[in-house]
Amino acid sequence: MSTSHDAMTPRFTTRLATLRRGVLERLTAVDIITLLYVAIATAAVLAFSGQDHASWDLLLTAHALLVSLVLAAPLARQAGSLGRFLGDWYPMLLLGALYAEVGVLNVDLGYQHDQVIQRLELWVFGSQLSYRWIREMPNPLLSWFLHGCYLAYYAILYASPLGLWFSGRRDAARRTIFAVMVTFYLCYVVFLFFPVAGPRYTFEPAHNAATSIWPARATQWLLDLGDSWGAAFPSSHVAAAVVAALCALRYWRPLGLLLTPLTVGLVLSVVYGQFHYAVDAVAGLIVACAVLASQYIYASQPATVAAGLPGRELETGRA
Repeated sequence: MSTSHDAMTPRFTTRLATLRRGVLERLTAVDIITLLYVAIATAAVLAFSGQDHASWDLLLTAHALLVSLVLAAPLARQAGSLGRFLGDWYPMLLLGALYAEVGVLNVDLGYQHDQVIQRLELWVFGSQLSYRWIREMPNPLLSWFLHGCYLAYYAILYASPLGLWFSGRRDAARRTIFAVMVTFYLCYVVFLFFPVAGPRYTFEPAHNAATSIWPARATQWLLDLGDSWGAAFPSSHVAAAVVAALCALRYWRPLGLLLTPLTVGLVLSVVYGQFHYAVDAVAGLIVACAVLASQYIYASQPATVAAGLPGRELETGRA
């Protein structure tokens, strides 16, 4: 018995070392922050799902699958161009599911902090801008532009890293994906522990010339179809779009110049369309600035610092 145990010990140690060399040491920065977010979201599921074990089981199963996907990503990156693409892009491809989970948990939680945010809005701006603006300025042309920019959100979000990727700027694309995902994860953590429904749920919708045009109607239809309850503060739309656009502006100026006007319009549209409180948009801008500042701080570090973190640098390997 003792001999068998002694024989198995080095074999187990060898397999563990092989796993570490093959997977764990090849995890990139985006893999690590994804695992960290899954750990925090799992804690939220255990804390907030209450007696809803059907939801609990489903969400924890999804988390286990996501962890498996993260651990498989280093192997996928070694499996040709398609595997490389999927291994680098999987967090962006799962954004819809991650966003939906926030809404599921917040519905289970059953409360929101809108009164706190409304008081903050009144203190900062002197009124409820998200309620008043579209009612006091029901301009169809302005509404066309702003709702059009809001509808361009996913185009902004994905055009930035995709444009960089397919123009051959692979490391810049990976940096952008990392920055965008850090932004989303920060916002999602706040959503999970400080849910805010937003003015779309707490105020009556406006009915005027600004809301009768088709971009406004299309926006409302999309939000009715796929909005996530409790995900208003800070505005992840604002934060992620600003990060994506400014990364494009930094790494490929023509693309950034194309996305910037749409992004400025989107920042305004979330308030004009009564999708977010104005302080939600301001908080989103603060998150974006913090994430972008962290990227510049990282880039300014000596090469020896990055070398001390193999597999975790933002340039995640060869294209």
